[in-house]
Amino acid sequence: MDEKLDIPKVRQRIDQIDDTILELLKERLECAKTIGLLKNETNRAKWDPQRELEIYDRLRSKNNGIFPYKALHSIFHEIITTCRLSQRKATVAYLGPEATFTHLAGVKYFGQSADYQPMESIAEVFEEVEKERVQYGIVPVENSIEGAVTYSLDAFLRYKVQICGEIQLAITHNLVCRSGNIEDIQTVASHSQPLAQCRQWLRKHLPKIPTLEVFSTGAAAQMAANNPNVGAIASSLAIATYGLQVVVRGIEDYQGNTTRFLVIGRKSPKKSGRDKTSILIGLINRPGALNEILTILSAKNIDLAKIESRPTKDKQWKYLFFLDMIGHIEDPVIYEACNILKQICAYYELLGSYPRADDVDLNGASA
Repeated sequence: MDEKLDIPKVRQRIDQIDDTILELLKERLECAKTIGLLKNETNRAKWDPQRELEIYDRLRSKNNGIFPYKALHSIFHEIITTCRLSQRKATVAYLGPEATFTHLAGVKYFGQSADYQPMESIAEVFEEVEKERVQYGIVPVENSIEGAVTYSLDAFLRYKVQICGEIQLAITHNLVCRSGNIEDIQTVASHSQPLAQCRQWLRKHLPKIPTLEVFSTGAAAQMAANNPNVGAIASSLAIATYGLQVVVRGIEDYQGNTTRFLVIGRKSPKKSGRDKTSILIGLINRPGALNEILTILSAKNIDLAKIESRPTKDKQWKYLFFLDMIGHIEDPVIYEACNILKQICAYYELLGSYPRADDVDLNGASA
């Protein structure tokens, strides 16, 4: 077989396939716009998480394991989000500046086509959503090594927003600077969480170099871009965005380290079938109050995914509890349990029901 003759023929066929895919993508986009118009007429929500999960399940079944599923999911995630955003482009607030790990989490969830707006603090993300200046916000809520991101939890006490979704991302931290030479680094800057997650590596390899805590990894990357003697612990996106060089990749102390992000908005989505419900409760001051709550959930066979306490700001030694339950508020058992909790708790607030994230993206992110 003449290889020189065969390769051009195969490449010609690939071009034909690409042209067909492009035409079908344009047709799919038009169909999505039509659905958006029909939803406007019937006042239905633009986002239907159950429908999207059905699409992924159907594609996975029809694929028969031939095309790598992680890549297939990534491709169709971008297609689906782009088509959904054609109905109404999403505006998304995140902890900035550009190229923070929170920014990466937003891109993973909403795709490249959303309008991303950087904020200077987590509280500002909540405020923008509450005031309806943006549709959604992305905030880190917990890390598998360092625990809860308390700034985000405390913001739920101050702002009236709903949780609309979640993202879990594996963490890979990069030490970067302008030159790429470790000898040039006189200070290492980053957000408090990455600094904590890399403290052992820093003590071993840069024991005499001071660290500087800043409000985001993007801000640290900006500092490194402007000062040749500043190193930053930052995302892979920051490397290209700010023209930095990698000094050392993967300096996190523990493998399998992940961060969970929440998508916040004004209204939680409809039931998808793979959901989580988050509530905020305050207990009546009596012995066994927390045990009573847990007994109610256990009796109804509700899977409690997480419980986290936070002190109230107005009274010493008084606590509120964040609870994550597997299921949707539209599920009868979750609905009944929440109604009971309303009656026996000193404080009760439904924070939202939303599709849960079971898969971890191996590309990496953090607060």
